[in-house]
Amino acid sequence: MSPALETLHRIFGYSSFRGPQAEIIDHLIAGGDALVLMPTGGGKSLCYQIPALLRTGTAVVVSPLIALMQNQVDALLQAGVRAAYLNSSLDYTTASATEQRLLRGELDLIYVAPERLLTDRFLSLLDHLDTQGQLALFAIDEAHCVSQWGHDFRPEYIQLSALHQRYPNIPRIALTATADALTRQEIITRLGLDSARIFISSFDRPNIRYLVVERDNPRQQLLEFLANHQNEAGIVYCLSRKKVDETAAWLGTQGFTALPYHAGLDAATRQKNQQQFLRDEPVVMVATIAFGMGIDKPDVRFVAHLDLPKSLEAYYQETGRAGRDGEPAEAWMAYGLNDVVIHRQRIDESVAGEEQKRVERGKLDALLAWCETTDCRRVFLLNYFSEAAAPCNNCDTCLNPPEIWDGTEAARKALSAALRTGQRFGAGHLIDVLRGKTTDKVQQFGHQELPTFGVGADLDDHGWRAVFRQLLATGLLHADAQAYGALQLTESARPLLRGECTLSLRRAAARTRKKFPQGRTALAQAIRQVRPSSTPAIHSTSINATSSVHATHSPIIDALRAWRSERAREQGVPAYVILHDRTLHELAARRPHSTDELLDIPGIGQAKADRYGEALLRVLIKNFSPAL
Repeated sequence: MSPALETLHRIFGYSSFRGPQAEIIDHLIAGGDALVLMPTGGGKSLCYQIPALLRTGTAVVVSPLIALMQNQVDALLQAGVRAAYLNSSLDYTTASATEQRLLRGELDLIYVAPERLLTDRFLSLLDHLDTQGQLALFAIDEAHCVSQWGHDFRPEYIQLSALHQRYPNIPRIALTATADALTRQEIITRLGLDSARIFISSFDRPNIRYLVVERDNPRQQLLEFLANHQNEAGIVYCLSRKKVDETAAWLGTQGFTALPYHAGLDAATRQKNQQQFLRDEPVVMVATIAFGMGIDKPDVRFVAHLDLPKSLEAYYQETGRAGRDGEPAEAWMAYGLNDVVIHRQRIDESVAGEEQKRVERGKLDALLAWCETTDCRRVFLLNYFSEAAAPCNNCDTCLNPPEIWDGTEAARKALSAALRTGQRFGAGHLIDVLRGKTTDKVQQFGHQELPTFGVGADLDDHGWRAVFRQLLATGLLHADAQAYGALQLTESARPLLRGECTLSLRRAAARTRKKFPQGRTALAQAIRQVRPSSTPAIHSTSINATSSVHATHSPIIDALRAWRSERAREQGVPAYVILHDRTLHELAARRPHSTDELLDIPGIGQAKADRYGEALLRVLIKNFSPAL
């Protein structure tokens, strides 16, 4: 057994590596640089944690968020690894004591924010370790933060190129779960990773079901979706702080434990709500994008979007917070015409340079095309990240293929209405004109006299909104920010208006709710029909609809959860830091009788067996039932 594999089993309790982990670890141990692109839940952390334990000295991990550092360190301490963090949450005495431990060689890993790492004080500590040969490696987590085109840009990340200049012989590994080709190249350039090996895992998350609904009555639609996720943890993303507060309060009246999270809340409230989400299982966090990066909660069962994200990268990153444990999860989004207008306005009105605006428009266009696709959503999503895929049978377009119709004539009517009204009005007014409604506004501008007045009576408002949404998504129309979202024709629309081409459109979905197989058992069964994932959650066994899912409700699982919750409260850490759900399922299924047998359970290494072994065995014996 190789030293890396022995460390994996002894410390972390797993018997084998997944995907390219072994190759990445060997490369880093040998002193090579690496750029690792691996989906959330794919096991990125082990790629630097094991080399940190096998190379001489201390590994320095650059992490952008306090919560992420704390969760990582809590999990490592549970596994018996000497880890600590330095960030603004520590008082002077604690921070100084941690620095002294670092200098004495008492730490295997030290987590630090980029701002602190680049201070003269911390660099002098690193200089001392370097001269003593005690710098093991540098790990730059969430490396997409270096990209000015990305959704999580952090200016201080750009300065991390100083690590290579100052410590050229220390290996570096940059890791991210989300990066398109443009972002990847920027990471390489800005961090000086030109000679690094690039490891790209599959971006597929087959345990996540993707669902998009046309926004109609969003609160009612959300409530219907959440009916299948009672007593489960999840995240609901909203675009504005006001909407976050209102949605969280409303969900509270509907019987959910819902908490708000956005940058407008004071730090103490944000911290309190985040900790409750991490430590209490059935909490719904309603949040802006200020919440999420680095959240390492494995049992998030759903991510819902009440507003459109900024890009497919952002969407993938946000939905990737669901199902990190490999169990079935859902990503649901309500999407409407107004989303398109708002995002285009924000881009056009931003102070960014024209090149950045061009990139952002391109990213938004890709997301809109994904929303309106008639093909498999997973195929589209993976193709965006340059990965080929087959239809998944686990998204709404696969489970209920949308109806396609020849929308050429409808599109020409819509474009003509925009053109004849002077390209100064939004979709609502244009729909009134097309449907022949003599509203005050229509009469004010005399639009009832136009040739296009009333020519669209064959479609209702819902149908016309779907047409305009798709014309925006395909780039035939543009929402002008300077004219309050007025819809204007692009050059691409001219051939269609002249009758030189045709256009197929997606039929607006019926207002009645589509039925999908629901519940974790049905989701698991659907996932089993999909091709095997090349990047399942790290070391998870295959999803089994008849064992782990049913075990979720068994007395033995309930007893293990209660025991785990008590330990988590005693230590002030999230429950999953003690043991993951999958480990509980394995304990219930295998029912080990000794400490040695506990070491065969995925997720239980030597330190956890020593610390919790006897107590776990007592719980298993006390709650054993031959009928289970």
